Amino acid sequence: MLRKLENKKMGSSDLGWLRSKFHFSFANYYNPTNMGFGVLRVINDDLVNPQTGFDTHPHKDMEIISYVVDGELTHGDSMGNKGALKRGDVQYMSAGTGVYHSEFNLGEKVARFLQIWILPDKRGYKPNYGESRFEWAARKNKWFHMVSSNEGEAIVKINQDVNIFALELDQSNEIEFSVKEDRQAYLVQIEGTSNINGVILSERDAMEIVEENIKIKALALSHFIVIEMKKD
Repeated sequence: MLRKLENKKMGSSDLGWLRSKFHFSFANYYNPTNMGFGVLRVINDDLVNPQTGFDTHPHKDMEIISYVVDGELTHGDSMGNKGALKRGDVQYMSAGTGVYHSEFNLGEKVARFLQIWILPDKRGYKPNYGESRFEWAARKNKWFHMVSSNEGEAIVKINQDVNIFALELDQSNEIEFSVKEDRQAYLVQIEGTSNINGVILSERDAMEIVEENIKIKALALSHFIVIEMKKD
């Protein structure tokens, strides 16, 4: 089963300093029929103006992944962590029993990042933070496994049976992705345009994939993220 989600039909917000697309119910976009996809609770596609950002705020019992698409994102938290990430880098925070953090764009251009929230496999984990800076070539015309469960093989590990892959596909190139029985995946067309099993996706569109293999053809240079998990 495939279902295309057009970005123009997603929730949105414009606070001036922050412009967001909400894939699922979030903040001022409340939609009780769109509360997530499996254990995937939030994907916000955020544009943050230079010298602005999210002031210190709390999180609890959530696995939070930030994937930087463009610009720079600087993190600080109550555990004493601080660091700046750039295009293609990943920040991970297990909020667990509770943590406070902030995220700012201290650069000179608009920053774009995907904020991804995943429900943990249980409550009450000790808070944890990590960041990984990846070579862009690792995802060039091949799937790059960035995130897995603690039992998985990816560099970034979270407290849930989830795998996250990134890909940049050159124009006219093709690649496949397998979603096995009892599994499902959520794909975001971050940049570019593609044809997936005959369905055209444009920048910021998404697709739900349930127990089905897909073939992607890039109609222009394209950048994707796929979040694969157990079926509901």
